[in-house]
Amino acid sequence: MDSFLENYSELALWLQSGIALVALALAAWAVNWLLKRVILRAAAPFLDTRSLTADKAAARAATAAPLLLISQGIQHIPNLLPEIVTVVHNVAEALIVLSVAMGISGALDYVDEVYRRRPEAKSRPIKGYLQVLKIAIYFGAAIVMVSALIDESPLLLLSGLGAMAAVLLLVFKDTILSLVASVQLTSNDMLRVGDWIEMPSMSADGDVIDIALHTVKVQNFDKTITTIPTHRLISDSYRNWRGMSESGGRRIKRSLVIDQNSVRFLGGEELADLRRFKLLDAYLARKEEEIAEWNRHELASGIDEINARRITNIGTLRAYVIAYLRSHPRIAGEGFTLLVRQLPPGPQGLPLEIYCFTDTVNWNEYEAIQADIFDHMLAILPQFGLRIFQEPSGLDLANGLKGNSRE
Repeated sequence: MDSFLENYSELALWLQSGIALVALALAAWAVNWLLKRVILRAAAPFLDTRSLTADKAAARAATAAPLLLISQGIQHIPNLLPEIVTVVHNVAEALIVLSVAMGISGALDYVDEVYRRRPEAKSRPIKGYLQVLKIAIYFGAAIVMVSALIDESPLLLLSGLGAMAAVLLLVFKDTILSLVASVQLTSNDMLRVGDWIEMPSMSADGDVIDIALHTVKVQNFDKTITTIPTHRLISDSYRNWRGMSESGGRRIKRSLVIDQNSVRFLGGEELADLRRFKLLDAYLARKEEEIAEWNRHELASGIDEINARRITNIGTLRAYVIAYLRSHPRIAGEGFTLLVRQLPPGPQGLPLEIYCFTDTVNWNEYEAIQADIFDHMLAILPQFGLRIFQEPSGLDLANGLKGNSRE
């Protein structure tokens, strides 16, 4: 009889503990449901309706309430072993710290999202700074969580960090370098989201789509993504095309390689024929007057005409190209350089370089304008008695050998 009463009493104690645990679990679930399904949903219209980040941050922080109930309520459950109470209490407190840290992290994400709606966000992103703040928050949360689990003061853990400083510096080396680089990039306005950059050392050639603490993402023109460590943008060189985009004009810098054997003086009939070009009227009139005046004063009677100044076909072509570019409706005018110059001649011929700017930075339009200009130049060259230099092909050699065999 005594044994039965003892077993019944023990069963009653366990039943009492079980009922209390179930009640505690139900209370925690009810608090969680009330906060997330009732209160937060009721408050949703007053939050930012354009973003889900604020809702997620609030939901993460709200998780601390049922955990707090568990950590405090477990101590009032009867007949539980002290070890079980301590473990549940410590784990619940650690999870409270984690949920608060996650809530703060979500709030920082919302701050970044709101800031990116502002016009200055492209030139001065704050994502890198917020990521540093997140790291600090999670680092502090980890210390508090460990101290809660082992039931010791956080100061005890912090006192041992001095010996770990070297290890921490090694572990967070990239973070420290990236933080310094991020500050320099932002403060000096060296990089913005949307900038077109070229970085051959990282095989990057495209638009910047994201600037974070550790990495900068570049979407290349072939739609691949290149991820560049942030500190490499300080230590290595790269080209930023933002200045070109903001100027509204894109440079054309390309040469026509002239066969030097076709360069010569122009005769009277040829000059008369070139007067058909309206663009050359002013040039030819001015040049003939200038040369006639020089020859009249510098050449004495009886001197061979070989000593006289004369107009060349290459000089006339250069004047025509300048006039053609100035009259072109898609070539930028005031404020942009426009010149046609000869580069040093070489074995491949005489390069005649065209240097000017289009009135657009759109890639498709730019290429179309450039192609249109050089289509015209290549077609007009024979009118000036000039030829493009082209290395002999197999067909040229075959025709030459065929001609020699006929002779």
